[in-house]
Amino acid sequence: MRTTAGHSTTMAAGSGGHRLTLPVLCLSVIIIGLDNTALNVALPTMARDLNAGSQQLQWIIDAYTLLFAGLLLAAGTLGDRVGRKKTLALGLVVFAISSAAGAAASGPRELIAARAVMGVGAALIMPTTLSILMHTYRDKRARAKAVGVWSACTGLSVALGPTLGGWLLEHFSWGSVLLINVPIAVLALAAGHVLVPESKDPSPNRLDLIGAALSVCGLMTVVWTIIEAPEAGWLSARTLFAGGAGVTLLAVFVLWLRAAPAPLLDVSVFAKARFSAAAICISLAFLALFGSLFVISLYLQGVLGYDALESGVRLLPLAAGMAAGSAAATALGARLGEKIPALLGTAAMLAAFLTLATTTTSSGYGRLAVALVLGGVGMAMAQQTTTEAVMGALPLHRAGVGSAVNDTTRQVGGTLGIAVFGSLLHTVYSDHMTPHLGHLPPAAARAAQDTVIGADAAARALGGPAGRHLSEQASHAFVQALQTTGFLAAVIAVIAGVVVAGWLPAHEEDHA
Repeated sequence: MRTTAGHSTTMAAGSGGHRLTLPVLCLSVIIIGLDNTALNVALPTMARDLNAGSQQLQWIIDAYTLLFAGLLLAAGTLGDRVGRKKTLALGLVVFAISSAAGAAASGPRELIAARAVMGVGAALIMPTTLSILMHTYRDKRARAKAVGVWSACTGLSVALGPTLGGWLLEHFSWGSVLLINVPIAVLALAAGHVLVPESKDPSPNRLDLIGAALSVCGLMTVVWTIIEAPEAGWLSARTLFAGGAGVTLLAVFVLWLRAAPAPLLDVSVFAKARFSAAAICISLAFLALFGSLFVISLYLQGVLGYDALESGVRLLPLAAGMAAGSAAATALGARLGEKIPALLGTAAMLAAFLTLATTTTSSGYGRLAVALVLGGVGMAMAQQTTTEAVMGALPLHRAGVGSAVNDTTRQVGGTLGIAVFGSLLHTVYSDHMTPHLGHLPPAAARAAQDTVIGADAAARALGGPAGRHLSEQASHAFVQALQTTGFLAAVIAVIAGVVVAGWLPAHEEDHA
């Protein structure tokens, strides 16, 4: 049936949409957020059971990220053309099958391949859920609430992943961290068949194969460069060449979009302050938060001494903050528009990062818990309002592409954050540790200089006063690095706030 001119769907949205559609969409995105963060805590076990080296472990994570980020724009367009419900179902099937294949992998190469295919499934799922939401919830107030719940689920899944992963590892093998995706995906697939409405662009443009190819190649090259830069060196010839190639491809992509008669993405939308300011804010927020979470995870285990499950549990204040921030953003957004909640979100994130930046070796967990709550509140408020701004700036029949742009900025921002913060953390930590390693055997010295986890292992091997001294110096060096990354995150939060204050309109009518 046809609900509005130019938009076909199989279920009337009414004022609030089908109330059971939203849980299916949330279930679909939860497995994406849970997967990567839960898998992180399983890496040491995988290294032992699969005999995987450090580079292979890195690509177990990064193969997924590379395909996920690189294919988002193309996948969003696919949903608009062939049907968003069909695309979501395909993504869930691909994700479930590749998760099961990964859990059964007998070596790192098989697991890396399975993770790459999981990235393809995630790219099909993520933008499709948000575009379905926009079509199902047509009333502005109901849609804002639905976007709030969707945003909260994407954030909560990231925060809950380490806890779930730690619990599974205590009771089952490492494969359980991947296998848990299968029943969730099957449940979402079955429920979605009944409860999710079909929609697509009734008059799609001619398929832009050149634009799709340029976007995939450009994004994947940029993401690959970001992933590899900390290992190769940010100013190495390989990094500069690959980064230049990626930027060039994306520049050609933009030029093609401006000249093509039926482009993959209408670049004129970036001239809208609402769209561009919101997209930049999302990217900066994910850059700062994901980079900080990477550092915090190491701090919990390497300095505070918690195991994987204990560390995961101690990240739960982030989830609590996100739940509170989402509720606040919904309430404030209905009354004040998008600008004020987004500004309050960046301010809360700034407070969280300054709390991290002033951490000392004697601060303990309490200070970190405060930072996590503030960061969760800020992230939820900024993410929810800017997501609504990005999607509201586009016509409804292009919701898939809009969602893909929103998700691409998040994914690339998060990937860049982990790479930049990880590189800065290693540099500062290593510089502070170097003067204290002269008395150690070469292998132990290298391990202690590389990571705080390696220093802890070397300290236990030494034992006695020498071991305690090395452990204390490693904790001090890591906290110095934590402070540095905290200040960087605070600067990024300030930049995001300036973008919101200067360019995001307080109120603007939806394009849809």
